[in-house]
Amino acid sequence: MKMVQAFAPHIDYQLAFEMAPVGLVLSRNRSIVDCNQHVCDMFGASREQLVGQSFLVLYPSAAEYERIGARMIPILNAKGLYADDRIMKRADGRNKGETFWCHVTGRALNREAPHESGIWTFEDLSARRPVTADLTAREREVAAHLMDGLTSKEIGRALVISHRTVEIYRARLMRKYKASTTADLVHRLMAG
Repeated sequence: MKMVQAFAPHIDYQLAFEMAPVGLVLSRNRSIVDCNQHVCDMFGASREQLVGQSFLVLYPSAAEYERIGARMIPILNAKGLYADDRIMKRADGRNKGETFWCHVTGRALNREAPHESGIWTFEDLSARRPVTADLTAREREVAAHLMDGLTSKEIGRALVISHRTVEIYRARLMRKYKASTTADLVHRLMAG
């Protein structure tokens, strides 16, 4: 701790934010207050196109934006931290609308009002986990939880749907990925 304090006056925090090896976003009420160049490159947009925008522009659908936002609240209330792998959408540029797997981690600055302000990291997973099938919003959510090793009952609780409904979505995913078992499906999801 003393070493950090000794160097603190000499650290350029703006440069650290800008040069971080992951995408960084400062948020307020689920809108982008600031972001680094890594986020701009990842989502194919300029800082001017992203700052002031709702995170909605980075989601494949409004329904996913709403569901994930609601799912985060109790976790952020309890822990102050949230993380998941999810499919996001390129916002602009030559790949506009392209979906890709992204690891998202966030910290609420006020646990009692978790969306009020936060710090978020984004890591593009597309190089090692490409999106190869056209999936519905719910299939994307179930796939993300399957890759985390959750059972149908656990996924059902997380998504507030029955475990039988999860099994229907898992069966659809298995058909789309031509998987014979859940383990095979997870392997194919991870490989793209």
